[in-house]
Amino acid sequence: MKKLILILGMSSLLLSCSNKNEQLDEANNALEAEKAMTLPDLTIAEFNTKAGDFVSAEVRVKGIVDHVCKHGGKKILLVNDDGEIHVTPEERFPEELVGEEIYINGIVEEFRVDEGYCMQMDEDNIKSHKEGATDSELFESKKMSIQAYRDSMKVAGVDHLSYYSMVFVSYEIIGTEDNEEVMIEN
Repeated sequence: MKKLILILGMSSLLLSCSNKNEQLDEANNALEAEKAMTLPDLTIAEFNTKAGDFVSAEVRVKGIVDHVCKHGGKKILLVNDDGEIHVTPEERFPEELVGEEIYINGIVEEFRVDEGYCMQMDEDNIKSHKEGATDSELFESKKMSIQAYRDSMKVAGVDHLSYYSMVFVSYEIIGTEDNEEVMIEN
């Protein structure tokens, strides 16, 4: 009798655990679907003009993978006729993504170039040249690039330039051969 009660108790515990796992899976799937519906959906052109409004927020962008970095696969270039976006993951992107049209979810990241950054670049350039790490041609080229940043800030009447990219969260391949969407998360 004790064995029967023990077996029934274990069975009910196992059933309740598996039901809870199924319920958790269903809840997670519902949350993912809701998240995808509530994410700001930007075109690449919109990303290039509105990214400043979404710094540190997650967005969704559609484009074609033009390039996967050969040096570790830690960057992709997402493009369309309106522009490009650099996307960086923690893990490698598969090279097979090149040419694929995808939706990519990512956190908008801002890199600022200001006078302090230009001064640091100047110092590093001078130091490298004095130590012989760069030749005169590269030294002059870097000086011109730094000056171009300063000129751009002056013309725009701003104290910094912002460059935006995305930190990878997940992607979804659009229109695979089997018409299935593949969702890969970081």
